[in-house]
Amino acid sequence: MKMTLDCIPCFIRQALDAARMVSDDPAVHAKILNEVLQWACGVDLQQPAPVIGQRIHRRLRQIVGVDDPYRPAKDHQNRMALAMLPDLRNRIESAADPLDMAMRVAIAGNVIDLGVPGSVTEESIRISIEKCLSEPLVGDPARFWAAARAAKKILYITDNAGEIVFDRLLIEKLGPSRVTAAVRGGPAINDATMADAITAGLSEITEVIDNGSDAPGTLLSECGPEFCRRFSAADLIISKGQGNFETLSDEPGNIFFLFKAKCKVISEHAQVELGSHVVVSRDLYATAP
Repeated sequence: MKMTLDCIPCFIRQALDAARMVSDDPAVHAKILNEVLQWACGVDLQQPAPVIGQRIHRRLRQIVGVDDPYRPAKDHQNRMALAMLPDLRNRIESAADPLDMAMRVAIAGNVIDLGVPGSVTEESIRISIEKCLSEPLVGDPARFWAAARAAKKILYITDNAGEIVFDRLLIEKLGPSRVTAAVRGGPAINDATMADAITAGLSEITEVIDNGSDAPGTLLSECGPEFCRRFSAADLIISKGQGNFETLSDEPGNIFFLFKAKCKVISEHAQVELGSHVVVSRDLYATAP
């Protein structure tokens, strides 16, 4: 998915939000913002937006001298999600359709995203869960479950910290023995890394690998060889979140995207209403402009 002109002001807003999150120094805020404004003059609109996001957050880490400036926020998000885990697992097990509920909970968890405007609180997460459980999903859940039942090798590409706890509930229903979960290879906003997979207990139930990249999405051209091998060998790829949708919607493979549409540009490209909870095949977007 190519970025659009509407992505430019979003980059600027995200850069300033990120700078304020990791530093109280106005000089740091001005420095990163000035650099982003200069980059905006030469943005390649043929690239997916996470390419620029990667550049912004790499530079931010250099300026503040912190390897993972979002780590405190990610730890907080993991704690919030883990506190909800027992109740959510009980609700899934007692549901009329546990598979459907596990999928809905995983999609609802995509609200935990510091790359979009708005704060993430326990209340906002609970609201997202209840909304996702009560409203129709956009897409084709039946086709997703048919693909999941047929698959022998599933690659589950995670998105954010906190959200990865809810992913665990879906992976438990998919059958962990045939799932490989993938996290980011380095810090990228509040995206999940190996530390978050361990905290979520995901590494206790299934194999977890990292993709070798610090982009807030999945840029196959710079992912590590082991991740690319698993990507090519998978019968089914489950792609969580908007960043993965932006980078993989034009890539080959039996890919299903599970996310909440939190961005107008992405909702228009995905042909869904803003705020929708989505489960849809890559086939619909492979030839989109």
